[in-house]
Amino acid sequence: MVRQMALRWPNEPALSLAFAVTSAAATFEDIVDSEMSKQSARKGYRLAALVSADVFAVQAMGQVPAMTRDLLHFWRRVDPYFLNL
Repeated sequence: MVRQMALRWPNEPALSLAFAVTSAAATFEDIVDSEMSKQSARKGYRLAALVSADVFAVQAMGQVPAMTRDLLHFWRRVDPYFLNL
């Protein structure tokens, strides 16, 4: 999902991906009350944290503000986690 969002909207701020995933996880957590939904929400929060860490890394290398296209480049060169999911 994260990779697809980055590919679809390459000119958006990279942190918008983390925000979107966090918002979706929180909404899902509020709507559905089961152990499975809590596990899904935790996975969403974890993915958002990983995206945020990657954004931090990209910006620490001087690309401020980081855009989603910068994340795609970072994932191809440094950390292919989101490309291999």
